[in-house]
Amino acid sequence: MSQVNIHWFRRDLRIHDNAALYHALKRNQPVLGIFIFDECILEKLEDKADPRVSFIYQSIENLKKELQELGSDLYVSFGKPDVVWKKILNEFRIGTVFTNRDYEPYAVQRDQNISELLEKNGIDFKSFKDQVIFEKGEILKKDGSPYTVFTPYSRKWLEKLNSREAIGKRSKSSYFFQSYPNEKYFSRFLSIDDLPIPKLEDLGFDRTSLKFPPKEVKRSLVKNYEQTRNFPGMSGTSRLGVHFRFGTISIREKARKAMTISPIFLNELIWRDFYSQILAHFPHVVEGAFRSKYDRIPWRNNEQEFEAWCQGKTGYPIVDAGMRELNFTGFMHNRVRMITASFLTKHLLIDWRWGEAYFAQKLLDFDLASNNGGWQWAAGSGTDAAPYFRIFNPYTQATKFDKEGAYVAAWVPELKTGDYPEPIVDHKFARQRCLKVYKEALG
Repeated sequence: MSQVNIHWFRRDLRIHDNAALYHALKRNQPVLGIFIFDECILEKLEDKADPRVSFIYQSIENLKKELQELGSDLYVSFGKPDVVWKKILNEFRIGTVFTNRDYEPYAVQRDQNISELLEKNGIDFKSFKDQVIFEKGEILKKDGSPYTVFTPYSRKWLEKLNSREAIGKRSKSSYFFQSYPNEKYFSRFLSIDDLPIPKLEDLGFDRTSLKFPPKEVKRSLVKNYEQTRNFPGMSGTSRLGVHFRFGTISIREKARKAMTISPIFLNELIWRDFYSQILAHFPHVVEGAFRSKYDRIPWRNNEQEFEAWCQGKTGYPIVDAGMRELNFTGFMHNRVRMITASFLTKHLLIDWRWGEAYFAQKLLDFDLASNNGGWQWAAGSGTDAAPYFRIFNPYTQATKFDKEGAYVAAWVPELKTGDYPEPIVDHKFARQRCLKVYKEALG
């Protein structure tokens, strides 16, 4: 049996401009791509038509087809990673395993376990940066500590990107934006016959009816992003989140384009890096407040009110429109995410973790670091968060960002009929109650 190197696909479901795959292909040995449908993750999903599983499955089918056209194939398995890897070790003589880093706590522990398993078998495990521009230890203060406020972090991010060391003498752009020319080495994929792939039903899931957003967006959308991004009734955002989440597109490529077209769009990508490094440096945010004193807030956690919020029946049109959009499409406009999150935590005084978990269940582009960061921002408990006394007024938000009412009309058609519910709570009362509860809890 000839020796092969392995590229383990995870959050990098593409063969173009893929960092770890590039390093694997550059080695003078055949490369086999593998993907594992992780039972540890899938068994926690309640919705058996979860659109994210369908998106991954569709992406794997596409990836498999691309590799087959190159005379190779994708090894796809379903199970717990340690069990699957023991099976792979029995089937192939492996030289080195290459993969791109994942920074979520479960993934870090998983990779540690697999690295130790491979090491016991004399196999190197090499990981690379691919889903962010800068990772945990690359953007730090002068004293070596991490940034916890976005603005100085973003300044340092841009400074490092544009530094003389990053650009060098022969290039016009930073090597942090470099493209990996994998196409030069495609001939090094392992030649192998058609490999089986488990059916989606074998994983315990059904195909979704949702349509997924395209990988490409019009240049004009990015160019006009600053003017259109806050208006949910317009097609003013890229909806690339799901592609960034699962790596079906290269963040370096999109950031490179945004750098010349729209600094505001680039700023959104810097936020992704910021929240990723916050999660990496402060993993306690997964379970509790970034600023621990906010764990003292006595949340009301009224289950009936939470259910009304989930279903989009709060009597606040802009809030209800957002929740219905989420439930129906798996997407919610970013401005509306802030409005709905502020409403849940401050109008209803329901624990931000309840809302975070609901978004995690429904969002097609769910990303632990960004979702957690956004919810803690809304609740006031996170890094660089909105102060607790900043309470969005849903009425003025709607007037400002949905002036013609197009967004609300699309999702709350019964608004002007007798079927629409009365507001679940009075805005003025809710605001005063929130200020009182927060002030007493925080001292």
